[in-house]
Amino acid sequence: MSNAEHGKSTSGITMRDVAKAAGVSVATVSHVVNDKPGARIGDDARRRVHEAVAELGYRPNALAKTLSQGTSRFIGLVADAIATTPFAGQIIHGAQDEAWKHGYVLLVANTDGNTAAEDEAIAMMLEHQVRGILYSTWYHREIVVPEALHQTDSVLVDCFADGSGLPAVVPDEEQGGRTATEELLAAGHRRIAFVNTTTPSPAQTGRLAGYRSALEAAGVEFDDRLVFAATPEQEGGYAATADVVDSGATAVFCHNDRVAMGLYDGLRERGLRIPDDMAVMGFDNQDVIAAHLRPPLSTVALPHYELGAAGVRRLLGLEPPSTADPQLIACPSIPRDSISVRAVHA
Repeated sequence: MSNAEHGKSTSGITMRDVAKAAGVSVATVSHVVNDKPGARIGDDARRRVHEAVAELGYRPNALAKTLSQGTSRFIGLVADAIATTPFAGQIIHGAQDEAWKHGYVLLVANTDGNTAAEDEAIAMMLEHQVRGILYSTWYHREIVVPEALHQTDSVLVDCFADGSGLPAVVPDEEQGGRTATEELLAAGHRRIAFVNTTTPSPAQTGRLAGYRSALEAAGVEFDDRLVFAATPEQEGGYAATADVVDSGATAVFCHNDRVAMGLYDGLRERGLRIPDDMAVMGFDNQDVIAAHLRPPLSTVALPHYELGAAGVRRLLGLEPPSTADPQLIACPSIPRDSISVRAVHA
């Protein structure tokens, strides 16, 4: 029985409905309905799509009729939480600006990590025949790629999936850790502590590697007694204060700005001044924290805006071929007032 016989309007029938009825993907329905040249679709699948279209009374909407060669001027961005985080929303801003520059409009879906919502968002974007999809997470990590991403050109942003075949753009964590440590070395410090996170991540290993390489390049011997583990929030930095002070360090590189904020509290309780008694370097450039501490926190920025922009360029084939994958985006230094230049030889 057709939808008309059921009394259901056919205007509400979507490609997803057709795909479900035919037992195929939304992309397959799109290719059949739009008669996309070169699409490799078996006769049986093509027949099932046509039968489902007829049974359900599906009619392509006005948007679909304007599409050329099965693509639109839309780029999709599916994010787990970046639209609601205080600084990672810059990924959307960067992607949106870059897309607009090249004549595309960004379609954004924030899924809050809900798998069903994620699948629905990707299906909707495929139905609108986006030029491709950026898939982003609010912190740098390895992911399991949603299967539907393989149905169109896709780029991973601030995340990666080894062996997936999908290109990725991520922060250069090691370079960022090296830059942070070099700032302290340039100020004359030689006994530099590092408060790292307890959470396994590319940031944990990359920033530590950068710290070590900067010390080595400066001829300063690495001392693992100056590396402390802390939970990656204000409480972790506060709890690490005693160890940092007791180590005899004159400067400390913190895994992130929240850890640095906790360290500020701990140092202040001990009557120690920043930067006179202890220089402090953060990471992330979480502006709501770093720029408003007293003194304002010197830090290294996660390049969220550039990650979004680079993701769009990679999707559109505008980036020069990269031998590195994931493609690494530099983390710039943001100097403020928590480091002062002085000669220290501890």
